Formats: sequence, structure tokens, C-alpha cells
Amino acid sequence: QLPLQPSGPSLHTANRKHKGRTQNEGSSAAQEKGTMSVPGCAYKLLLSCPAGLSRSQVYVDFAASYDRISHPDGNLEKSIAEYGDSILKSRDDVSRGNCVCLKLGLTDYRTFVGTNLNPLWENFLVPSEETSDKKILVLQRSSNVGEFPGYFVFPGGHSEPKEVGISAHTTDEPLTDLVLLNQKVAEEMFDGIIREVVEEIGVPVSSLAVLMLTSLQANVQTHPVFIGISLRELNVRPTAFFFLKCNLESEEVHKLYSSAQDGYESTQLYAMSKSDIDSVTLKIPGCHRGGYALYNLMTASGDA
Repeated sequence: QLPLQPSGPSLHTANRKHKGRTQNEGSSAAQEKGTMSVPGCAYKLLLSCPAGLSRSQVYVDFAASYDRISHPDGNLEKSIAEYGDSILKSRDDVSRGNCVCLKLGLTDYRTFVGTNLNPLWENFLVPSEETSDKKILVLQRSSNVGEFPGYFVFPGGHSEPKEVGISAHTTDEPLTDLVLLNQKVAEEMFDGIIREVVEEIGVPVSSLAVLMLTSLQANVQTHPVFIGISLRELNVRPTAFFFLKCNLESEEVHKLYSSAQDGYESTQLYAMSKSDIDSVTLKIPGCHRGGYALYNLMTASGDA
């Protein structure tokens, strides 16, 4: 779960900036409307930050009060572990000036799978990366993964609690330790996305950066920027998205992909243009389609 408390960017769903449309824009809009009715493809934008937020602009309130609450129906709660175990056992890849405040809780991967992919999910309801030649890197998921096998997704993953030095919440920590933990979690959001891209695609860390314009200096190299959060309507799954710039060309990235640490999670890496992605929207999960919408809002903001 990812409840939000934005103090800068506005909350909204995706809307076009201009009312006027060309014939192609109208066709694209009709296609978008059609795919939104396909199960698993529909999404909403919970938070959009078109200008991109750096690490210093993203704050985290990480507390036990935001963890998933156990369901009062014991049988339903039991199904989480049972369904999570059945999915994990069936997989071959089990392994290893604005600002925003994200309120985050803690969960384990089995519980995430057991709720997110559970056929009873409704009863529980109470980066993108761009190469130097302007291609967007997209992975086709392996048939062995438990969620949306064969679909096209952007590189990414889940951070582990051990990355910030914890295994569970503790209630007796002094305030200074809690403040430090919040800082570590916020840093891990940015560090973790770099690590996931490196592991899934095989590019070196040194190739990942993004150039941002500031009021004091142009073309400042910085870390990934946070561009927002989308929500897949199926299973109401939220996903945070970041934008990274890769200083390698797509052909170089393809060569590195063959030796990627987590390459088994996908079958193919594609370097796509926007029109390429538009042509496969029916094979992109809703949360990632929302991420693509956030990317388009970011690029439109930069062109303005």
C-alpha cells in the first residue's frame, strides 16, 4: 500500500493539455480509451511530477501504522500465504522547489504476491529509462514470472528491507533513529531503482544519469528523478516511477543485456520509440501504462 501526502505536485488523472486534436491525435485517444477497458490495462495517475523531483525533494514517512492491516476474515487472511506460496513455488525465477512526502509501510514478498495476484483481491479493499539515441528501454517478461508473463514492462523492482538495515518495524526506537530511517528509505528509493536497472539490463552504473536544468547551472548531472505514481485498477496496485538517462546507445545496451544478472526475468530487451510503445499498449500492464503516461507528461512539460 502506498498512501500519499503530496505537499507540492497536484493529484490528477491524465488529461490532454489542448482541446484541439489532429486526426492522428483523435485516433490515438480512441485507442487509449479502448485499451483502458481491457482487464489489467486500466490505470489512474495518483501523483504526477512532470518536472521530476530529485532526491532532496522526496521525503518519506516510514511507519508501522502504514503497514497492511490484517483482514478480520481469518480464511481470507489465510489465503494470502497459501496463494503467495503457490505462485512462488510455481516460478523458476524466485531469487534473490516542489517536494512530496510518501507514507510507506513494510511488507514481505509473499504477502505482496498473495494479495496482489489473489483472485479474491477485491475482498481486501478497505525506470522508465531512455538511451542516448532517444529510445525507451522496455523488457518483455518471461513466461516464468507470476505476474503478467509475456507482457512489456519498464525495468524496475522491489527494494528489500535489508537494504536499509531492518527486518521489521520496532516500536521503541528513539525519534532520532526514526528520522534517520526515513532518510534511508528515501535514499533507497533512488539507489534501488539504479540497482534494479543495472541488474535487469546489465548496463554499468556509470552510464545512468539524467541532465536537469537548474536556475544556477545548466546540464547538471544528478541521480534519477521521481516523476510520479500510477495505480493499476486491477488489484489496485500502485507503482512509483523514475526517469533515468542512459549515456549509451541502444545497440550498446543490447550487447550488455545478455550478461544481465537478472536477465532470466525477461526474454527480450527492446529499444522502442514512442510509436513502438503505442503499438503494444494491449500488452503493457496498467501500472506501466500509467508510467508511460507520466513519462509523456514529463517530456511534454520539458517541450513547453
